[in-house]
Amino acid sequence: MVSPTSTQVKVWDPFVRIAHRTLAVGFFVAYLTEDEALTVHVWAGYLIGTLVLLRILWGFAGPQRARFTDFTYAPQVVFAYLNDLLRARAHRYLGHSPAGGAMVIALLLFLAATVGSGLILYAEEEGAGPLASFYSPQAISSANEAENEVDEDSKERRGKSSIEEVHEALANITLALVLLHIAGVILASFVHRENLAYAMITGDKRAETTSGE
Repeated sequence: MVSPTSTQVKVWDPFVRIAHRTLAVGFFVAYLTEDEALTVHVWAGYLIGTLVLLRILWGFAGPQRARFTDFTYAPQVVFAYLNDLLRARAHRYLGHSPAGGAMVIALLLFLAATVGSGLILYAEEEGAGPLASFYSPQAISSANEAENEVDEDSKERRGKSSIEEVHEALANITLALVLLHIAGVILASFVHRENLAYAMITGDKRAETTSGE
């Protein structure tokens, strides 16, 4: 997709590239394991949570193309770009496009929410993890004893069921976003005549930023 004579410039720094691939692997490992391999599922969640936190920090302290200020756009700009992309006439951006930037933020938010709900669920069901002292069955039981107004067992069961449903819903929404992201990368690669997936591996993209490609 890229002409061999085109000038290449470094766009994505090593951390962004490594975090991108590792987050993808970690998410699919976590999504496919769950109760069947709980230890693997939990450690994949820890990895995702750590990378999300580091990526957020990198969005403020990293190089230009990694910073949120480089790829956050108003909603109308994002929708205008998507409309042009579907018509195969979208402007090419050297860094993240408006739609790509919006997807980065959405994925970070939903990954963080999925990990957070998973930590609560892990504490409630297994009495383990960094939130165990707040959400473990023992902690919930102690809180209920102090209130003496609601049946302890039924309240605990309702809480577990609720957070499990939230965790699963967030994971499924994140999966849908990942699939949309992949579809968007394929479409943008076709429209801009550039292998964007490969660019995220090498960190290089062609220098010119002509519109209407």
